Amino acid sequence: MSTTTGAFSGFSVDDIDAVRTFYGETLGLTVSTHEMGFLELQLGSGAKILIYSKPNHTPASFTILNFPAADVEAAVDDLNARGVMTKIPADDQLPSDSKGIVRGNGPDIAWFLDPAGNVLSVLNSR
Repeated sequence: MSTTTGAFSGFSVDDIDAVRTFYGETLGLTVSTHEMGFLELQLGSGAKILIYSKPNHTPASFTILNFPAADVEAAVDDLNARGVMTKIPADDQLPSDSKGIVRGNGPDIAWFLDPAGNVLSVLNSR
């Protein structure tokens, strides 16, 4: 490998228009359309993520994107106000409070899904 400069990650979805709306409007992130019809998600760190449509898409069974937050509870309240449900795992799998925040097992964290069923999280950055 000659360089890692400009390396990026990517993931698939089944409805490119729904995820453009979710990441761009619901989450308020910068999303642009790549010349080949893919989406490019621009993160505040400068990192870019390629989002591509896949006809036989299967949602990732792991967290594909984590958003650090100084105050997880405030981040969850904000997500919930935007219509994003954060109580994802059943309490018998991973006990959480009424907002879906798992506490005391590593950093405080809450998971949520994008429209394609991919798992995202907000987690305590402290």
